[in-house]
Amino acid sequence: MSGIFTIAQREFRSYFQTPVAYVFLVVFLLVSGAFTFYLGNYFTRGIADLEPFFRWHPWLYVFLVPAVTMRLWAEERHSGTGELLMTLPVPISQIIIGKFLAAWWFVLVALACTLPLWITVNYLGNPDHGVIFVSYLGSGLMAGAYIALGSAMSATTRSQIVAFIITAAVTLVCVLLGFPVVTNFLEGWLPQSVLNLCLAMSFLSNFDDMMHGVLELPSIFYFVSSIIFWLYMTLLIVEYKKG
Repeated sequence: MSGIFTIAQREFRSYFQTPVAYVFLVVFLLVSGAFTFYLGNYFTRGIADLEPFFRWHPWLYVFLVPAVTMRLWAEERHSGTGELLMTLPVPISQIIIGKFLAAWWFVLVALACTLPLWITVNYLGNPDHGVIFVSYLGSGLMAGAYIALGSAMSATTRSQIVAFIITAAVTLVCVLLGFPVVTNFLEGWLPQSVLNLCLAMSFLSNFDDMMHGVLELPSIFYFVSSIIFWLYMTLLIVEYKKG
């Protein structure tokens, strides 16, 4: 376990050694604010809550999380440090988990920077703090699932750009599976059982319940199992590339 946290701390510090981390944080905060106050009609709704803020998270993560995960393995393979990393006296599984935790911590830091919104809503009215807490929890878990998926995609290539595109494409599909326009279209083409499976596999549909304060075990299980599945896929891919 010490190896996991050693790798995680090293990787986490490396994010802040380049301007990329600060650019990501600024972009995340600016885009979140723009989507919340303008596209989300924050002030015209007349309701003191953060629903307009969380509503856009599945879509924001499609483009912002790949920017974090694209370097996890692609950069190692491109720079040639991957071989050196494999020689460390640490199991590959611990390296994978450590890299994942570092990226997850970084995104959680970005999410924590939005907490002043919670204070603002509390100043403007009397929001349901339970709903906001569950929404933050759901957003954090969903971010973890995005990052684990991005880790697997990054392990497939040595190009960060390719890793970004593949991750964005796959996560977009996982979001669209729960988008009403898409589900209504598929309803006339797919059996109900298949359509229900698509909804169950969607980031959007699983986060929607938590965004409204409903803390259900199926949604938690979905995000946790997604993290485990994609980390296992990362392990298989890294082992294959190593061989």
